[in-house]
Amino acid sequence: MVCRKVKGDRMVLTQEMMDAIEKNNIVWLATASTDDVPNVVPIGLARPLDSGTVLLVANFMNKTFKNLKDNPKASIAVGNVSECPYQFKGDVEIYESGKYFEDAVQWAKSVMAQLNPKAAVLLKVNEIYSVQPGPDAGKKIE
Repeated sequence: MVCRKVKGDRMVLTQEMMDAIEKNNIVWLATASTDDVPNVVPIGLARPLDSGTVLLVANFMNKTFKNLKDNPKASIAVGNVSECPYQFKGDVEIYESGKYFEDAVQWAKSVMAQLNPKAAVLLKVNEIYSVQPGPDAGKKIE
């Protein structure tokens, strides 16, 4: 699959990639602390906002939220890699108020009324890698 660069380091997700993120129940979010301690958590509320940005709703994040604040870089992979065999890496922006946050709260509460999101986390995708088994596993998508 071919992706094209836009606006500097940003990558464009294909419609297939965006659909897979939207319809899967889980994406795996990887972060690292400032001491380089890795952390991976399942995220149940994730969806593309556009072809270069993925919204993640911070509901139960503790270590992950601290990592994102201290080291605003992250990576996600869709739970079902057979449907979307890609890893998306980028920089994050955290919104604890404003439109992105309000939209995240509304979405989360429409899924489960008792959720109280801490923030809307926007992953600005700047690298995409294949996780497809075989000779292209780990290859950066250009």
